[in-house]
Amino acid sequence: MPLRSGSPLPELSGATEWVNGEVSSTELAGSPVLVHFWAKSCPICHDNMPQVGEWRDQYAASGLKVIAIHMPREDADTNVEAVHADLNSMGMTEPCAIDNQHTIGDRFENQLWPAYYIFDGEGNMRGRAGGYAGLKMIEAPLKRVLGIDQV
Repeated sequence: MPLRSGSPLPELSGATEWVNGEVSSTELAGSPVLVHFWAKSCPICHDNMPQVGEWRDQYAASGLKVIAIHMPREDADTNVEAVHADLNSMGMTEPCAIDNQHTIGDRFENQLWPAYYIFDGEGNMRGRAGGYAGLKMIEAPLKRVLGIDQV
């Protein structure tokens, strides 16, 4: 069963490797957090990455922490060097866990690419969305958690 509203931020340990710095759930306490799952072989993930990067930069002053989790969809996605190249080509500067064993993904009970989870400053999930429309669907909960007025 997927995480429900109000669920605590799952532990982020067990990654194959971290890129751009390792973080833990404990270190994120007190900050709103957007966790996004993606895969190298996911074209929607690539299409949406510029918007995720824009939110990362735009809302940093509001305390938003953005964490990427690369969770492979297929065997070719487990090539760590190829994932590094993809991260660089997309300009991803947020911490990114490479989760080749789906250890973190299983804690989130994630089965979608892309997938987005928003947690408030107390570490409780306030929204989740995935797939093609996931980015648009997660924007309202993101703005609510950040206290940004919506039109």
